[in-house]
Amino acid sequence: MAKDFYHENFREALERDGWRITHDPYPLRVGSIGYEIDYGAEKLIAAEKGNEKIAVELKGFTGPSDVNEFHKAVGQFNDYFVALEMIEPDRVLFLAVPEETWSGFFQEKVIQKAIQRIQAKIIVFDPHQRTISLWIK
Repeated sequence: MAKDFYHENFREALERDGWRITHDPYPLRVGSIGYEIDYGAEKLIAAEKGNEKIAVELKGFTGPSDVNEFHKAVGQFNDYFVALEMIEPDRVLFLAVPEETWSGFFQEKVIQKAIQRIQAKIIVFDPHQRTISLWIK
């Protein structure tokens, strides 16, 4: 599977934010269907609470059409969400997008409504500074 344009930038941002990358990519199989989510990561919260686990699908929105990129992202997010719910319900799925995409295209009303509809949790990152800007849970 091809890696996103910002793959290494986002990985570094996640690690700087205190996450340990456990999978790159995170393989997931439900019956005969196989998926590869971009990342699996864990963050130790406290010894008595165990680990917080996430899976992250990264979308750089570097293609010619943000709408087509968004359609692909929503479809993948939905499939991955259902698969994780069946196989590993304690792992939380996030969609990661660059700051520029979040502050522009993702502020359109129809995009915000679509994000709410699929209950997407979002990580906004700065691909140039390699930092996480915002967690939207």
